[in-house]
Amino acid sequence: MLSLALLLLLDLSALSPAWASHQHFLPHSIKIPGDITLGGLFPIHARGPHGLPCGELKKEKGIHRMEAMLYALDQINGDPSLLPNITLGARILDTCSRDTYALEQSLTFVQALIQKDTSDIRCSDGRPPVIRKPERVVAVIGASASSVSIMVANILRLFEIPQVSYASTAPELSDNNRYDFFSRVVPPDSYQAQAMLDIVKALGWNYVSTLASEGNYGESGVDAFMQISREAGGVCIAQSVKIPREPTDGEFDKIINRLMETSNARGVIIFANEDDIKQVLEAAKRANLTGHFLFVGSDSWGAKSSPVMELEDVAEGAVTILPKRASIDGFDQYFTSRSLENNRRNIWFNEFWEDDFRCKLTRPGVEVDPGKKKCTGQERISRDSPYEQEGKVQFVIDAVYAVAYALHSMQQQLCGDQSDGGVCRAMDPVEGRSLLGYIRDVNFNGSAGTSVLFNENGDAPGRYDIFQFQMTNHSHPGYHVIGQWTNNLRLNLEEMQWSGGDKSLPDSICSYPCKPGERKKMVKGVPCCWHCELCDGYRYQADQFTCETCPPDMRPVPNRTACRPTPIIKLEWNSPWALVPASLSMLGIVATCTVVVTFVRFNDTPIVRASGRELSYVLLTGIFLIYLITFLMIAEPGVVVCAFRRLLLGLGMAITYSAMLTKTNRIYRIFEQGKRSVAPPKFISPTSQLLITFILVSVQVLGVFAWFVVVPPHTIVDYEELRPPNPDLARGILKCDMSDLSLICCLSYSMVLMVTCTVYAVKSRGVPETFNEAKPIGFTMYTTCIVWLAFVPIFFGTAQSTEKMFIQTATLTVSMTLSASVSLGMLYIPKVYVILFQPEQNIQKRKRSFKGVVQAAQLSHKSVRENQNGGSNFEPDRTQ
Repeated sequence: MLSLALLLLLDLSALSPAWASHQHFLPHSIKIPGDITLGGLFPIHARGPHGLPCGELKKEKGIHRMEAMLYALDQINGDPSLLPNITLGARILDTCSRDTYALEQSLTFVQALIQKDTSDIRCSDGRPPVIRKPERVVAVIGASASSVSIMVANILRLFEIPQVSYASTAPELSDNNRYDFFSRVVPPDSYQAQAMLDIVKALGWNYVSTLASEGNYGESGVDAFMQISREAGGVCIAQSVKIPREPTDGEFDKIINRLMETSNARGVIIFANEDDIKQVLEAAKRANLTGHFLFVGSDSWGAKSSPVMELEDVAEGAVTILPKRASIDGFDQYFTSRSLENNRRNIWFNEFWEDDFRCKLTRPGVEVDPGKKKCTGQERISRDSPYEQEGKVQFVIDAVYAVAYALHSMQQQLCGDQSDGGVCRAMDPVEGRSLLGYIRDVNFNGSAGTSVLFNENGDAPGRYDIFQFQMTNHSHPGYHVIGQWTNNLRLNLEEMQWSGGDKSLPDSICSYPCKPGERKKMVKGVPCCWHCELCDGYRYQADQFTCETCPPDMRPVPNRTACRPTPIIKLEWNSPWALVPASLSMLGIVATCTVVVTFVRFNDTPIVRASGRELSYVLLTGIFLIYLITFLMIAEPGVVVCAFRRLLLGLGMAITYSAMLTKTNRIYRIFEQGKRSVAPPKFISPTSQLLITFILVSVQVLGVFAWFVVVPPHTIVDYEELRPPNPDLARGILKCDMSDLSLICCLSYSMVLMVTCTVYAVKSRGVPETFNEAKPIGFTMYTTCIVWLAFVPIFFGTAQSTEKMFIQTATLTVSMTLSASVSLGMLYIPKVYVILFQPEQNIQKRKRSFKGVVQAAQLSHKSVRENQNGGSNFEPDRTQ
């Protein structure tokens, strides 16, 4: 486009004098004579339909703003203290809201700066032509749209003509390298975008969509918002939708449908022109989405009534932003006093008059449509037509005054003593780059009482009013001020209300906050969206993104935000798992003590002596220790208790089964020896039996003491044994340092003795019962084996139970109690019964010699052999 402008300039330099003369009377410009001329660019007309540059008249954005410049010139020229003896003039052009048309029009401003070679031009009489020099424009006020300002700024900077805009807010224009001669009295959209982001955050939203009209204003505004939101973090963009310049039928319905793809993003940041805003609201209403979308509009929406007219229910709750402004009373008086007679300098005023009063002016030679009302000229603005000062009037006035104050400072510095004499030689011509420096240095109170100044990029400070469109609870439904933004946001949330008058803040978030004990599992690429994942099991919420496992001795608190110590338990005496084994053991101890007392009392009776008193007392001691171990297994673990558990757990059984093994081995050897010889076997005396028993027991004792040396007894708290899926049920178990394996190892030697004893009992089953205790011992061992065979699956089958310790302890103690009771019941209770209740049988009938034992063994062996050979009759030897 810049190259096009240069080509046009080249064409201008080659045009005829007649063209140059014609340009002085441009039909689409206003010429106000003066010592110094300012240019003006205003959107007097809208963009024209296809093929036409201009369309319908724009009363507010066009006529109001342009008249504001004329009003400012009148005020400045009437102020003797400002630019004394200098009159400001103007050349005002219509941009027709089109950037390309505005570029063509703005070439008028640079005509005076083009050196034309007229040496080869002659009039018809041969004389050189007299070419009227066009006025020199020292600065340009405008334009309105950012796209127009960008186009014009590219050409004005080539000729070093400063430009001051009253409405262009595109962030791109802040680039001082590309637009170094551009300044503006309105803040850029980057400030506006920051203010809108602050509003979004203040409302607690983090997931919004953006909607922009195609073009520099909309796209750059959205780009600024997205960039700032990325840098600040905390807000994500769900959809970024662009409205085409020439939208097709149904385009806005498609836009609404696209926004609904992310329905959680109810907040919509909108940088769009009035027409697009209105059509978006209409499409939302057609889709029956009234009250769903929460619009945050830029200054193009501001506090305008036209976008929301007849769509108030859809727009209710919309938050809009507008550069801080005030209504200029002086302009209201000026503008409402304008008439056809006193405002002939405005070449578009007749057109405005017809449009404002909806009448038709009569023109010579032009017939007026009989169906239309004729204008009388007596109509008055505000009296006979609605009037409301356009929002940017203040900024137009401030822009003109900014240039005037800059020229005044230049006059004071360059002209010195001649400053009261108008334009001095040092200011003729006004040098553009120097004037730009003065413009950037101005600082004065503007028409609204706020300071007007520029930063190094030519931008004005950001000052915004925050509005919300409200319908209920107000006597005058419409836009209501709810806050301000001046580098930081001040928002009155209590004054805000939403669809239906609801006072509660609506949501526009991708994901709701996770509950305590849940971590955020982020959605890839969308930092504001996540899934909430429970920190289950023994995990707790370390931070909002992480679940960590509690230490082994701890479990999560109920809300899973921290860990708490796991309760420590032990087998209590009042537990059923302890009461039953303890009761059985107590009965066993009483029974054992009864047997011992009976045996001691009747120590010399035949039954006691025949049962082998020495080994019987040893065996009863073992049975007593087996009963006693139950109480050690239930007692609270400690070093002493753990030591006695190790020692006595296997010792009682080792003593019992060593004694029984010695007995069965003695009987077996005697009868086996009797089959072969009449000589008695070795080591069958009571002393030998005791020695053998103590040797067998010593193996168990030595093993336990070796265990003491390698691993001293101590207590542990086992947190793994009772650690079910539900951490509320987790418990630490105070126990002795005895694993299941060490427990089995401790009992394994006793098991070996028991199995060996059972084998000898089986081998001795053929011995006559009148000679030995083999059969009672045999029955005892068979029953004991059955008990312990039942013990193994019960003990190891409960390894995964939540009450493993209780079940296993009860199983072990009951099994040991039962085995001791079997031994006691089968070996000694019958004897005690005879001793106490059948004393007549407790007498010595005759003394049995070893020879008699041998004969009995031989007869028993012969009987067994004949039975194996099929013989059924046995004839005793009568020779005896």
